[in-house]
Amino acid sequence: MEMLNERRTKLGIVKSELLKAAGSFAWISILVSLGLVATPAQEPDAAAVIRSVDAAVQARDDNVLGFTDIEHYVVYRGQDETHPAAEMTVKDTYRKGVGKTYDIQSKSGSSIILHFGLEPLLDNERVINEPAHLPASWFDSANYDMKPQMGATVQQNGRNCVVVPVTARRKASNTIDGTIWVDAKDGTLVQIQGVATASASAFTGTTTMMRQYVNVNGFAMATHARAETTSTLLGRTVVLIDYSNYQLQLKAGK
Repeated sequence: MEMLNERRTKLGIVKSELLKAAGSFAWISILVSLGLVATPAQEPDAAAVIRSVDAAVQARDDNVLGFTDIEHYVVYRGQDETHPAAEMTVKDTYRKGVGKTYDIQSKSGSSIILHFGLEPLLDNERVINEPAHLPASWFDSANYDMKPQMGATVQQNGRNCVVVPVTARRKASNTIDGTIWVDAKDGTLVQIQGVATASASAFTGTTTMMRQYVNVNGFAMATHARAETTSTLLGRTVVLIDYSNYQLQLKAGK
């Protein structure tokens, strides 16, 4: 009899603990449904990353009505990246629905490089930023096949990033096959790097490109760029661009 009572006591304790556990799970379920208990955050999938990249690009176009910045161009020739062959400083003005204009503030160095290199570069930027052409230059899924590398994020330019290999859907001097790094939080661009899918002219060879971005008022704006081209006719040419003094005109409420 004593052994039977002991077994009943143990069964009672087990039953009581099970009821408590069931009650706890029930309460947790209720609290989770009410949003009062946090569930472990899910890692974003590749499709979610691409959607965030597209959303960031669209938000910039929707909300940045215009901006000005100062751009400093430096050209190096051959293997010498110490002594510039030419330099130019311009004020860049962008207006949505209009495009870009450039006010040359200073220039020095080779008149040939200035006339046949940097000035055509500015002209090309004007064309790219015309309203009819601008969407084709965006780094979004309409213009690129994107393959986000899921898992651990990486540090790039001091920001937590997702690495996204990209392949251009069309060949142009302003599209690349390469890699973009996007902010893991909001999908904004942090850096791009790759090879231009087409040459800017018949006199230039393959161009490798890199551009870094900073967050200005929540939107990705270029801060530094490098382009390197090698051709049989012109040899090796490196162009560095630094962007500064951004002044943004934003849509009301932004």
